[in-house]
Order: sequence, then C-alpha cells, then structure tokens
Amino acid sequence: MLDKSTPDANAPSDESARPTMQRPLRWLWLALAVIVLDLATKYVASSQLGYAQPVEVLPFFNLTLLHNTGAAFSFLATHPGWQRWFFAIIAIGATVGLTIWLTRIKHDEKLLAIALPLIIGGALGNLYDRLVHGYVVDFLSFHVAGWYYPAFNVADIAITLGAVALIWESIMGERRRKKTHGNVS
Repeated sequence: MLDKSTPDANAPSDESARPTMQRPLRWLWLALAVIVLDLATKYVASSQLGYAQPVEVLPFFNLTLLHNTGAAFSFLATHPGWQRWFFAIIAIGATVGLTIWLTRIKHDEKLLAIALPLIIGGALGNLYDRLVHGYVVDFLSFHVAGWYYPAFNVADIAITLGAVALIWESIMGERRRKKTHGNVS
C-alpha cells in the first residue's frame, strides 16, 4: 500500500511542472538597447565634456566626465592595471551565465526576463569601455551638501535596475507561486 502523505519521488516537482517561457532570448533586444544607449551617451559625454570639469544641470546633479579603471565606487581603481582584465573576465562570465539562465526562465517570470537582459546590457556596455579604453566612462554625478555620490553611467543604471528587479522577483515571485499553487513544502 502506498503512503499518500509522502511525495512520490517520480512525480514532477512544482518547479518542473511550470512551463518554460517560449523564445526567452527575444528579450535580448533589451540588452542591445542598453548597450546602444550606454555607448551613445558615453560618446556624447566624452566628446562634449572636459575631463573632471563639472557642468551643473541641477543644484544636485552635474555632468562630469570621469574615467574609472576600477569597479563600482572605483573599487580597485588605484591598482596597476590587472583589474581591467579581472573585471573583463567577470563581465564575460556573468553575461554567459545570465544568458544561460535567461534560456531557462519560466513562463510566469516576466520581470526576470527584463532583469537579466538589463544586467547583461550594462555588463557588456562597461566591458566595451574596459577593452577599448582601459577604463569605464562615467559622467552622471549627484551631490548634496558637499558630498558627491560616485559618478556612474547608463550601463550602471541598467545593472542596478536589473539587480533590483532580480531581488524583487526572487522575493515576490516565490510568494506569488506559493499563493497560486498552495503552500507545498
């Protein structure tokens, strides 16, 4: 006699029963849009702004051309150059990993389908800068009361929005699935 209180090892799990998204790579158009917008704005900033010469747009926002040889918040920027290749390898690895993940997303994970290409596009936009220039072009500078937030660019915005969406989907998506399919533990 079969005990119905224990799950059947051969029965499909709740996760595998959910259908995968049809043509998930179509979302890569978003990554391409991020790359084009990022490189276009960096080109304009590099051609129109003097290096480290702020142009006030609003009392709390300047356009300031800066070159970042490090990562976020200029992490490792003072090192002799090995970090260029280190961050390039990370960007390539992340892009490959996120693209593979994108091919496996489920039909109901639309926010994830947006988040992953945003991160991919941002990573590739900054990767281009690292490989071609040896630094990332930053030009968006916010400040208040003499305190300046580190300058950033469109690729950084895309990465941040993608990361926030990824976190949101990981929290809210799980809650949504539990509510939809019942609390199966």
